[in-house]
Amino acid sequence: MSDNPLFSERLNRRAFLGASALGAASMALSACTTTEVVTPPPVAAPPPPDTAFGDTATMYAARTDEGYQLPAIPVAKLDPKFVRQIVADPTGEKPGTIVVDVSEHFLYLVRDGGKAIRYGVSLGKAGFGWTGSAVVQARKKWPVWTPPPEMIQRRPELAKFKDGMPPGPQSPLGARALYLFRDGKDTMYRLHGTPEWDSIGKNASSGCVRFMNQDIIDLYSRVNGPAPVFVRPNLSAAGKIMAVSSRTAEPIDAGVPKDAEFLK
Repeated sequence: MSDNPLFSERLNRRAFLGASALGAASMALSACTTTEVVTPPPVAAPPPPDTAFGDTATMYAARTDEGYQLPAIPVAKLDPKFVRQIVADPTGEKPGTIVVDVSEHFLYLVRDGGKAIRYGVSLGKAGFGWTGSAVVQARKKWPVWTPPPEMIQRRPELAKFKDGMPPGPQSPLGARALYLFRDGKDTMYRLHGTPEWDSIGKNASSGCVRFMNQDIIDLYSRVNGPAPVFVRPNLSAAGKIMAVSSRTAEPIDAGVPKDAEFLK
């Protein structure tokens, strides 16, 4: 390398100009290029839980209702599928319709938006099952249970209730009853509560549809007018065709209470 100051000056100047040109080229290149900033798509919020009832323990907790003390349901012993819940409607019926699936021991109250509230129920034991259609035409809080004469003949110990068993947590009709009519006449069938919560999911009734008391209170609050009811052997197309009346059960109650609310 030369020690000539002039040579050194020329070299330094050439290096500077070269660096300047490189920087200018780099700037020109960057001016023609856009750096794409990729914004990640917003994370969709998870859908809310498909239930409006809170946790199971709260749904089935002890409560005071119309002055009566309802005991808690031991939820740890419940089959989760029989817990009240909102599901996709499997019935294809109009909102407000009630459909009982005999094969699964479910009752559906159809709602808007393709949804339904599903309740676990107990149905008629051997010889007391039926399918068909009816209309909820009346309803009653804490109804009086009156065993029919046929039941008293089979179970003489019930004769003390021939004029009616006072309402209460031990009443076979439970906290609420919805009365099923056909062609304007009482079918003697009911959707009603029961203290026998462990009968849910079984065939144990005299033809009526039993609910846990906390569930029939919920259903009662949602049925404010006449509601069509379809009791089907299953929810298949064949089940709809087969759902003809085969009423063989004795009535669980001799009649609609005089103070029942008739739905218009």
